[in-house]
Amino acid sequence: MTDTTVERARLTYVPVQNSALKNAEIVPMSLRSVHFVMPGGVDDPAMPSGGNAYDRRVSLDLPGFGWQVHKHAVSGQWPRPGEAARAELARTLRELPDGTVVLLDGLVACGVPEIVVPEAQRLRLAVLVHLPLGDETGLSPEAAAELDALEREVLRGVPAVIATSDWAVRRLVSHHGLAPDRVHCAAPGADIAPLASGTDGVSRLLCVAAVTPRKGQHRLVEALAAVTDLPWSCTCVGSLTQDPEYVAELRALIAKHGLEDRLVLAGPQAGAELDASYAAADLMVLTSYAETYGMAVTEALARGIPVLATDVGGLPEAVGRAPDGGVPGILVPPEDPAALAAELRGWFGEADVRRRLKAAARGRRAALDGWATTARSLAGVLGRLPDEPRRAA
Repeated sequence: MTDTTVERARLTYVPVQNSALKNAEIVPMSLRSVHFVMPGGVDDPAMPSGGNAYDRRVSLDLPGFGWQVHKHAVSGQWPRPGEAARAELARTLRELPDGTVVLLDGLVACGVPEIVVPEAQRLRLAVLVHLPLGDETGLSPEAAAELDALEREVLRGVPAVIATSDWAVRRLVSHHGLAPDRVHCAAPGADIAPLASGTDGVSRLLCVAAVTPRKGQHRLVEALAAVTDLPWSCTCVGSLTQDPEYVAELRALIAKHGLEDRLVLAGPQAGAELDASYAAADLMVLTSYAETYGMAVTEALARGIPVLATDVGGLPEAVGRAPDGGVPGILVPPEDPAALAAELRGWFGEADVRRRLKAAARGRRAALDGWATTARSLAGVLGRLPDEPRRAA
């Protein structure tokens, strides 16, 4: 946390109009407190994720909107924790005084209604859902149904639910039968970065996503195998430890198609190393099965990089439009590597397509909301939590 952020956490100021004064008067206002419960690996650079990045960033920005954040990182295999993790979460909530405002990451909260829901009788709870538990790829129908039921009980038992896109709000309301006025959107922000210089304007592809079944990198490999006559190279940036079996299968698929020299699994990156990967990219590719938003998309657009992605969940919302109506990306049907390959051929073969997409990406870059908008939305939800928790259950 920077010195400036620390200072904001101590004291924030709001302008108050006084008819006796020509200009606005600045008066101090004490910060309110929110206790933010999040997964234990939230700060682990080896386990980067959009959810972790979101949690870290809003923790820094909420003080600017009147909320001092107290972080509680609870270790465990969420959403299916062991006994020690369950006990730690229960203890963390139990020790908070009645009426405390608590923001819970849904990965921690949504699998343990027996811990969370009773606390909604005395604490002012809001649950932040990054991804509905049952939407994780690779779950058996029975496991998905079980997680769905647990999540439904939690979300129906708390006064406020926060989702990360308008699509996700609609999904949670319809899927869990929630009252629409209790489900709110706080979409991820984006930090505008220098325009990516790219490599040659066409050939360097970049995929930023943990290597897991939900991110669907095998579909990307299959599409690239169909266009080996094109001069592409591709770097996949993301954790290689979340699903070792899938990573092994992906490496075997890459070897099967003889793509080892052209497609690199680079592992997780952050800071200057990740910035360098974005700077060298000509096109962002993302082949997910499910996304509530897709922060990697807006991180690419914040650098003026066009996007080729699957048409799932909140990804169309993340891609969005430039102010002039231009679309800075191409969306393909899920589970269709042939469509992805066809669009890659169009990208390589049609200079007008590339110019149009790049112009739209730069326009979208200038129009992206920053993280202050995210923090302001969250602060508004927290500020409207009922004073009497029992009435909200």
